[in-house]
Amino acid sequence: MDISIAQKLFEAMKRFNKAEFNHRSIKGVRHSEMMLMFYVKKRTEANTAGLKVSEISEMLGVTSPTVTQLLNSLEVKDWIERTVDQKDRRAVRVKLSIEGERVIQQAIAVTEASFNELIQYLGEEESNHLADLLTKAYQYFEQKEMDLTQSGDESLC
Repeated sequence: MDISIAQKLFEAMKRFNKAEFNHRSIKGVRHSEMMLMFYVKKRTEANTAGLKVSEISEMLGVTSPTVTQLLNSLEVKDWIERTVDQKDRRAVRVKLSIEGERVIQQAIAVTEASFNELIQYLGEEESNHLADLLTKAYQYFEQKEMDLTQSGDESLC
């Protein structure tokens, strides 16, 4: 296999991973903050007190202290609300504030506009092809990780 193709794929994926689509034009929002807010929005059921810090930590794959630091910055901006869990007073629940919901809606609108512009740039056929290839690549890496985990060789995951 040509090493230049592997290098080209690696460089393309590295650049793609660095792209911060969700909040590029939203001032004062860090990528990590936006990701946390998206997870909280997506996983919080209506009319509930929100998610536990441990749940957020698990979803993001980071430690609870890291989540707590992010929550502190979001709370200062008034984008989240924290409450004590009614069933376990040691636990804290987190949900988006009204202002946090507004920021997320703005990020969704920016993201949709960005991808609609990409579709116009690439055309529908190439856009569909790109989506199919990205899905296929994701499935490959996901399967490879599952295979490594099942074989007990998690040193490469």
